[in-house]
Amino acid sequence: MTTVGDCVERTIRVGRRDIFVTEAGSGPAVVLLHGGGAGATGASNYARNIDALAQHFRVIVPDMPGYGRSTKDIDHDDPFGDLAAAVRGLLDEMDIDRAHLVGNSYGGAAALRLAMDRPDRVDRLILMGPGGIGTTRALPTKGLNALLDYYQGEGPTREKLETFIRDYLVFDGSDVPDELIELRYQASIQPEVVADPPLRRPSGRSALRTLWRMDLTRDRRLADVRAKTLVIWGLDDKVNRPSAAQLLARTMPSCDVYLAANTGHWVQWEQADLFNELATAFLA
Repeated sequence: MTTVGDCVERTIRVGRRDIFVTEAGSGPAVVLLHGGGAGATGASNYARNIDALAQHFRVIVPDMPGYGRSTKDIDHDDPFGDLAAAVRGLLDEMDIDRAHLVGNSYGGAAALRLAMDRPDRVDRLILMGPGGIGTTRALPTKGLNALLDYYQGEGPTREKLETFIRDYLVFDGSDVPDELIELRYQASIQPEVVADPPLRRPSGRSALRTLWRMDLTRDRRLADVRAKTLVIWGLDDKVNRPSAAQLLARTMPSCDVYLAANTGHWVQWEQADLFNELATAFLA
């Protein structure tokens, strides 16, 4: 266990995997789940949110399995189910019965899947451009294709990652510092990650079944998720279509939607002050 500023960092054994966790603050537990882009980590994805939320909550930020300093191991046949099980196991190891879940993209899908699998463990949900919403009902976006193709062809390059981040991840790519891109690039080329990328196109005989599992709107349990939910979606999201927000609002019993103007896929980073204000008010 180490202390960095006001945050505590530690590694927790969860089943077959080690999960690296950054923690700050006290109060009701809020788990922040990051997206699935190459080189993503919990602390870097929520760098502009942890301190603000920690003034009111016990903020828990894991590196998801396959990312950062956590074990590079994920079930590619049912990735969202596996991630949900990992988060549930983390809560068990931390002696937390229920928690608020905040998830961006890949992390949003994991949060929603946990709410479907184990509603007793989830208090409130905040989902930012979550994955798995109507993904089998239309062709992938250019942004999602860029994300899934990162390890294909010639393999990972800094140029490919910079294009994804500046052209697809955010509304204004000039706002992203070079240091952040370099940090993510170095994380994305770890040998274990290159050998088994955590997010990739389903392939093989089970590909169709995997795609079906990854479209959470195909699961009838979505309409039974009673957790109060706030969906925050950037109107200029080029990775996951903002129109999916209305699909969630129509399907889930207690789901509010906020559409953020001039914002891409990374709303908690691009509109940090807005996000922190909305999240604090909703979770409190």
